[in-house]
Formats: sequence, structure tokens, C-alpha cells
Amino acid sequence: MNEVPHDRIDDSLIALRRILRATEAFSRELAQSAGVTPAQLRVLQIVEQRDGVTPKALAWQMRVGQATVTSLVDKLVAQQLVRRQPSEVDRRQTHVMITDKGRHCLRQAPDAQQQRFVRAFRRLADWEQAQLVSSLERVAAMLDTEETDASTVLVAGQIDSVGRDG
Repeated sequence: MNEVPHDRIDDSLIALRRILRATEAFSRELAQSAGVTPAQLRVLQIVEQRDGVTPKALAWQMRVGQATVTSLVDKLVAQQLVRRQPSEVDRRQTHVMITDKGRHCLRQAPDAQQQRFVRAFRRLADWEQAQLVSSLERVAAMLDTEETDASTVLVAGQIDSVGRDG
């Protein structure tokens, strides 16, 4: 077994905690300024970008289950930020469409953490991107998260939980 200097262990735990704290702070800021969670914001962004989308496509793009998307969309419908519209091609399908109120919500939202991350990540050299992805995957494995339902949204807790994340 390799002996790891305690300062490296402490430094790694501090870095993880800083990430978690930043994620929690962003969730609170978003809830106060726009009235949505990071996961709900991501749904609004996707729906606006794609000019409407099926729940199945939303689930695939966000890398979450259909039940999670249903819960997120239900909450956004209740807030009148999106609406469900039957497909004109196939009445069995429903499209999620953004409302004017949803567009306004997007304009009010602070810059999403994942957007800042994406911009910074794109500025990295290819080898740095690959190294970072590998390191993050290793951290996730070390935390035994292989079975965790994850998405492309930076949130603390479950993405469909009631409260700050749902």
C-alpha cells in the first residue's frame, strides 16, 4: 500500500468540499433569483434550444431516467414555465414546449455553473481535457458511484428530489 502524505489527502478532500459548497451555493442563488433548481434550469435550456422536445429525448440528453424527467417537467408545468403539447405527427407523443414565462426565467437565471465549467474546459488543451476526465472518473469510482443516476447538471443531492434539487 502506498503511503500518501496527509497534506495531499487533506488537499484532495478540501478540493472536493469546495466543489460541493460551490454547487450548493449556486443552487441557493438560482432558487432565489429564478425560482428553479439547476436541473429545472437545464430542462428549460434544452427545451428552448431544441424548440420543444419529447420527454424521452430530454431523459436521454440529460442522462437520467424517464421518471426523473416526468417529475422535473411536472414541476415546470405547475410553475407555467413549460407546457405539454401533443405531437401533430403522432398523437401518442407529447412535446415539452417553453412558455414566455419560461424564457423570462432563463433570462433571470445567473450563469449556470456547468456553463462556466464548459467554457473553461474548452480552453484546456486536448491532453488536459482527457486527463481531467480520467481523474474525475477515478474520483467517482473511488466514491463508489457507478450505480448513481447522474446527469450533466451540477447539483448536490438527487436530481429529482423534492426541495432544492427538484
